Formats: sequence, structure tokens, C-alpha cells
Amino acid sequence: MADSLESSVRGPLEEERKHLQEQVDEIEAAKFDENFADSGQVAAEQGEAKTLAGNLQEQLDDVEAALEKLDDGTYGTCERCHEPIGEARLEAMPATRFCINHAE
Repeated sequence: MADSLESSVRGPLEEERKHLQEQVDEIEAAKFDENFADSGQVAAEQGEAKTLAGNLQEQLDDVEAALEKLDDGTYGTCERCHEPIGEARLEAMPATRFCINHAE
């Protein structure tokens, strides 16, 4: 992988990691009023918060994996076919794990 691509994705990935971690922490720290008259509403809000936190955690895991790959020299390689991922795809989706042919 070209050094210019690495330098262009590392900073944004680190910023994204910070932003995602802050969001996960904020959701996990949220307090719900268990004594609220509408317990169904509280349960729904808790469920939505858990779903959102799970989605954010998945994104965070992908970003952290991409940073690890940058560190170990495997960034930009498809996890399925082990071929290089196109630079345009990496620039558009820096945390992607798959080439366009194996995108999920």
C-alpha cells in the first residue's frame, strides 16, 4: 500500500475511533428513569439505546481493526480473497475489510 494512502486514512480513522468511542460511552452512561409512569416507553428507549450502542460498537471494532492492519502492514487487503482493495474504495470507506467483489 502506498504511504500516501496510509497517511491519508490513519488520521481520519483515529478521529473516527475517538468519535465512536465517545458516542458509545455516552449511550452506556445514559440513565433511564425506571419510575417513569410509562414503563413501556422506558423499555423501548433502553432497547433503542442498546441497539444503537451495538451498531456503534461494531463500527468502532472495524475502525480499530483497520488501525491494527495499518500497524502490521496488512491494511488494504481483502479478508476474503486476500487481493488488494482498490484505493478509491479505501478512501471512501477506510475501515472496509473487503474488496468490492466481496462487500457485504
